[in-house]
Amino acid sequence: MGYGLIVRFELHDAAAATAFDALVDKTLKGIKENEPGTLVYVSHRVPGEPDVRVFYELYADREAFEEHERQPHVREFLEARQQYVARFDVTFLEAVGGKLSGEAEGTA
Repeated sequence: MGYGLIVRFELHDAAAATAFDALVDKTLKGIKENEPGTLVYVSHRVPGEPDVRVFYELYADREAFEEHERQPHVREFLEARQQYVARFDVTFLEAVGGKLSGEAEGTA
């Protein structure tokens, strides 16, 4: 079922959140165009926590994740995000069951 992770970002303030969202939008263009092994990459707002973003990421396998990390648009994101992020936490996931649909079905 792939290789997944969740990342929680706590941003400095509302201005940082706006700039971070713009950076994410720019990065998503590169992900959509250049990463067939990235099956799901979604940024979420958290109701009641306007300066928090949570990413859910699902890759075909660990190699697809490592390829994602090597991409120029991702390297740029990782460097630029530092100015907006007060704290972040990464949780790696191992699937034990579930339902996949669309492009992700091929990894089940």
